Amino acid sequence: MREAVGSCVAKWRMKSSSVLIGGEVTQVAFFLFNTASGSMDSCLMIWSMRPQMRAYRLVGHKDAVMCVQFSSSGHPVASGSRDKTVCLWVLSVKGESTVFKAHTATVRSVHFSSDGQSLVTASDDKTIKVWTVHRQKFLFSLSQHINWVRCAKFSPDGRLIASASDDKTVKLWDKTSRECIHSFCEHGGFANHVEFHPSGTCIAAAGTDNTVKVWDVRMNRLLQHYQVHTAAVNSLCFHPSGNYLITASNDSTLKILDLFEGRLLYTLHGHQGPATCVAFSRTGDFFASGGSDEQVMVWKTYFDAADYGEVLKTHKSGANVDGTRHSLVGQHARIT
Repeated sequence: MREAVGSCVAKWRMKSSSVLIGGEVTQVAFFLFNTASGSMDSCLMIWSMRPQMRAYRLVGHKDAVMCVQFSSSGHPVASGSRDKTVCLWVLSVKGESTVFKAHTATVRSVHFSSDGQSLVTASDDKTIKVWTVHRQKFLFSLSQHINWVRCAKFSPDGRLIASASDDKTVKLWDKTSRECIHSFCEHGGFANHVEFHPSGTCIAAAGTDNTVKVWDVRMNRLLQHYQVHTAAVNSLCFHPSGNYLITASNDSTLKILDLFEGRLLYTLHGHQGPATCVAFSRTGDFFASGGSDEQVMVWKTYFDAADYGEVLKTHKSGANVDGTRHSLVGQHARIT
């Protein structure tokens, strides 16, 4: 079968050994040829797609790493943990980091503003906090959620913050006034993840009710509703073009949605168990996924070359992508 939309080009396994402790992959992030992953083993991994380049294991958190994010320049890298702290890492042989206690409970989400000057964090303490990256100065807290906050993201222009919570709402906040300007309540379960469209005009959210919803943040109305998974949707990410959305689910699959057509475009299989996270590279040429099978997989996209007639025909016939995978074993350095 032709590789029309995506094929796996790299696979890293967080297997148990004296170097890699292992654990469910909680989040993945991209910067150029580097992929960062957090996992339940309390470590942050930085993987390189370049041949012969070593992978780095960053040790600093005292409990599971729940989230990871590169700044727009690639430095620093932020991670949040069940130990209630946020680490800002400088990627070097020394693996230096600045650690600060950000919340009174698990930190579920970290996200840099597009200018790299601000950081927003979300926590099981039901709050969202905004910090300066320089000197990690606390700026303000947003606290209208009534249950765990799973995710918080800046809009591309930095004016808005979107948050997703176990209170089944997705909230939109004005960063300047620090007020909640709208609550989206259409989810029938917990809201696991939220993401801004590259244009900043809409948001997408993933829920435990197996659905993905897309809202217009100018009109505060539901634009699209997808029920393509058979289990909770854990993560999603817009392609940089804004034309596609990829999702990861407990049903072990990744789904690629065509937002222009408003339909499921393709299903990808690769993880043996729940797919917990997914992220596109900034150019959109690749995307990474992580799962409870302790694997990080990097996939090549073929959107520009795809013959959509063939793609849709293949999809309707029930075929799925399960691309050729190459296992890459890096040289792992323990950095403390």
